[in-house]
Amino acid sequence: MFNGAHVIAYSRAADADRTFFRDELGLASVDAGDGWLIFKLPPAEIAVHPTEGEPQYGFYFMCENLDASLERLRAAGAVVPEGPTDEGWGLLAEVRLPSGTQLSLYEPRHPVAYSLE
Repeated sequence: MFNGAHVIAYSRAADADRTFFRDELGLASVDAGDGWLIFKLPPAEIAVHPTEGEPQYGFYFMCENLDASLERLRAAGAVVPEGPTDEGWGLLAEVRLPSGTQLSLYEPRHPVAYSLE
């Protein structure tokens, strides 16, 4: 039925954030025209969590070794405000994009679905 997912990150500094995704995160991309980059994401999964608040979506890049990923990003000049924190089900940290938007990073400690056939 589905052949992929398309995630949109709205940004007040789209060019700078695109450069960060390309250069600091190392994501491959295609140019959809006039420098409008669309990035290849790693394998993905989606979970549905209950909430008492307003329904919302969250986006997290998953890492096999969050500490090593944060070290590499810091060395490249990325701002890591704090973390990681141990949430029990995984380690969680955030990186600040050039636009100021927080990008969540996550090292799961539970079975993952993205490698299922």
